[in-house]
This record gives sequence, structure tokens and C-alpha cells, in this order.
Amino acid sequence: MKSRIPVVLLACGSFNPITNMHLRLFEVARDHLHQTGMYQVIGGIISPVNDHYRKQGLVAAHHRVAMARLALQTSDWVRVDPWESEQLQWTETVKVLRHHHSELLRSLPRREGPDHSRARTAPTAVPELKLLCGADVLKTFQTPNLWKDAHIQEIVEKFGVVCVSRTGHNPKEYISGSPILHRYRHNIHLAREPVQNELSSTYVRQALSQGHSVKYLLPDAVITYIRDHNLYTRDSSWKGSSTQRSEGKTGWEESASPQNSS
Repeated sequence: MKSRIPVVLLACGSFNPITNMHLRLFEVARDHLHQTGMYQVIGGIISPVNDHYRKQGLVAAHHRVAMARLALQTSDWVRVDPWESEQLQWTETVKVLRHHHSELLRSLPRREGPDHSRARTAPTAVPELKLLCGADVLKTFQTPNLWKDAHIQEIVEKFGVVCVSRTGHNPKEYISGSPILHRYRHNIHLAREPVQNELSSTYVRQALSQGHSVKYLLPDAVITYIRDHNLYTRDSSWKGSSTQRSEGKTGWEESASPQNSS
């Protein structure tokens, strides 16, 4: 795989809370890219949204980041990055991609040049950063006034998208129905999830508020954290605002292949 293009997958969303299916989709996307014979996935990043996204029921970012870290204890290639959640305001998805892309470039190895100055080595391949999302996101790209056309184009043209299938959605139809997506369809990878599962964070929150079991839907460490911090119960102290931003986030807000409205 040395000749393959290295790729890092970035998933943005609420992760409110993170579920086993959120983690599962990273695995599906990696398998798909490896099967193309062109790519080698070298890392994955989960970026929980900032509190200023102000979605109803959104618990504080430090809780969502902590739960993601606990969920990823058993992963040797996916990590949580708190940068987006620590900003002073809500950050649009394309800006999150720009940030992590610049961080990837900054992390490239350096060497001493002939004049003893610090110069970048010429790596065999510069890592690509691709947005990981669900099929719902491609549909939201067509929603009027939800995304800026310039942002959609930058995402699919400069970075690329790995979209995981979901029951009831036809991503190929969404691509053909969007001039921008169709133009850059070569940079949109459609990965099929062979095990269909409609698990969503919305369902998990509802179950928790009713005192129902969520075991095997979330990592045990996350369930323990939720219990210890009294999250998602009817008497929880944290109740997020219902105001939402105009631009949709990237499909990891609620369900395994979700969008921001669920």
C-alpha cells in the first residue's frame, strides 16, 4: 500500500451522544477506500460541534468531547479533536476542513536544506482530508439557503467526500440532481453499509429520558459517563437552546448517517 494516496477522514457533528454506529461508519468508509486500490486511510478525526450551534438538547461540548474520547479508547486510528468545540463561535464545516487540512500540512516531516534552513521534505504523497458523512448530507446540499454553493464546491472539489449509504436515500440521485455535486462526482465516494441500522442519537436520548436501556447501542464507558453526569434525563440541568444555524452540519448530528434536522 506504499504507493497509495494517504487519507484522513473527518466527521463533524453533534455526537450527542456518540453511538456505536458513528464509530462503525469510519470502518465502512475505510474498507471502501482501501478496496478502490487508490487510497490508504491513515487516520480518522471526530470533531464535535461548538455549543453555539445551539441545537435543542445539545449537551455541553466538554461532555460530548469526553464521551467521544471514551468511545475511541479501543480505536487505534480514529481520534477526537476538540478544536471546533473550543472556538468562540459556531464554525462552518468548510472552515473546520480548512483548519484540519492546514494541520495535516504542518505535520509533514521537515529536513535540513543545503543552506541549513528548515525545508519540507518531498513526501511520496501529501495526505488528503476527506469529509465523512451520511447520504442525508448530500440531500441537504440541495436544500435552499442551507449551504452556501461556494462551500459545497470547496468541500467536494478541494477535499472530497466519503458518503455512507442509508436506507431510504439514493445518493446517486442526489448527485445527479445537483450541478455542483455532479461536476465533482469523481471526488465523491459512495460506500455501502452492508449492515443497515437506523440507530440515532435522537433515539438514544429519548430512551435515556424514559429510563430505558441503551446497552450495546453505546460503548459501556459512554453509558457510565452519561449516568455519572446525569445527562439526557428529564431532570438534567443542561437543556440546550432550540435555535439552529442556517447552514447544516455534516451528517453526524444525530443518526449514524444523519443530518442536522433529526
